[in-house]
Amino acid sequence: MVLSDKGIKKALKLGQITLDPFDEGNLQPCSYDLHMDKNLLLFDRGNNSLIDIKKPLDDLMVEHSMNGDGYILHPKEFVLGNIKEITGVDNQHVAFLHGKSSLARIGLLIHATAGLLDPGNCMRLTLEMYNLSPLPIKLYSDMKIGQITFERIDENCQRPYGTKGLNSKYKGDMKVQGSKMYKNYENEK
Repeated sequence: MVLSDKGIKKALKLGQITLDPFDEGNLQPCSYDLHMDKNLLLFDRGNNSLIDIKKPLDDLMVEHSMNGDGYILHPKEFVLGNIKEITGVDNQHVAFLHGKSSLARIGLLIHATAGLLDPGNCMRLTLEMYNLSPLPIKLYSDMKIGQITFERIDENCQRPYGTKGLNSKYKGDMKVQGSKMYKNYENEK
């Protein structure tokens, strides 16, 4: 069941979910508005010609920090970013990142596929931003970029995110990270 505004406040008080910082002005009927952090990861096309998912991708992207002028996301461009707020869920809740309707209407996708915050994780969620529009879109740090919903699962999960053997590659991330897909293949050697 999706938590309502009252349910979100109650779960925060009980320590079942984390929203840090929390500002009641960002609370919606059954979600919470999230803001964009200033740090981005951009593809380094000058030094890369192929993405091999079985190899470490440490040099695939370069860090970029937005200043007050923001960042111009060009058509068909993909960048990674972070949510400013730290979000978390206990072992009996799950959360989902959603885009804002106003941004979707101008062609901005904020997550390609990974909008799930697994039980037991607390982090700054990753934005996987893509410009579908035929025009550049200017992004700013601190802008409202998405929203999060929380759901209670039927019972405490047996193996929360980060449990040994789950290959939880992004547990507790506080800074935007590139893909760690290669870790799925480390034991093939």
